[in-house]
Amino acid sequence: MALIRNSYGKGRVRIMRVKRDSARHEVRELTVEVLLTGAFDASYTEGDNRSVIATDSIKNIVNFLARDHVGAENEVFAGILARHFLDRYAHVSGVSVTASETKWSRIVIEGAPHDHSFVLDGNGRPTVKLTATREGTTLSSGVSGFTFLKTTQSAWEDYWFDEATTLKPTPDRLFATAMDASWLWSTVPGSYESANQAVLDSALKVFATTFSPGVQNTLYLMGEAVLAAVPDIREISIACPNKHYLPIDLSPFGRAFDGQVFTPTDEPHGQIACTIGRG
Repeated sequence: MALIRNSYGKGRVRIMRVKRDSARHEVRELTVEVLLTGAFDASYTEGDNRSVIATDSIKNIVNFLARDHVGAENEVFAGILARHFLDRYAHVSGVSVTASETKWSRIVIEGAPHDHSFVLDGNGRPTVKLTATREGTTLSSGVSGFTFLKTTQSAWEDYWFDEATTLKPTPDRLFATAMDASWLWSTVPGSYESANQAVLDSALKVFATTFSPGVQNTLYLMGEAVLAAVPDIREISIACPNKHYLPIDLSPFGRAFDGQVFTPTDEPHGQIACTIGRG
């Protein structure tokens, strides 16, 4: 039987590029697929793999080219990837690069876009929960999956160490989360819509402008700010999973990390929750 056509490569290579050559950071998160065509027929028909570039190598190439071109626009980066394979491997005749971007927008603090804090575009799902009996009603508003990150001003140090501890302390890490939060009303605000927006605005201001020694402290400070900003709220419950962006070790390829290239992953994740209320 004839082998009509073939291609192979690596899919779902997740890469976060952080351009941080000034105080104003730029972030581009991509999910990349690279497929190759060329002189690979023998690997299919004969089991001869001598011409096959390992898919793990393809992933590594995406990673170190991301480091080399950390500020390149997505279209330019796709072209750089394709050209690398065609220039480096004479037996590759074609390259297909597909890249989809997870879009991040700057958090706006008092009218000004923040330098290193972002929210996910198309973000969050507003929620309402009402419980009613003949004796009375309780009403909570909230948001689920509200996602935000900052590229600096976050640390994780001085935690409990024992024989199970392998995580290394860091004074500067990328902090990202997809928050689920709900707030219990004690009185009716002038406008639920305006009050709900004030909740998010006050929480994000704390997140963006306050150094974070850990997610726990940041959640508490966000809750305090919400209660101070919206007096109609009795208490707020916040749950934040850590959306991990893991530093990529590029030392085998002669490149330093420099806080610029990460692998996004959210499984498994830390899960931190608390409720803050009026005393």
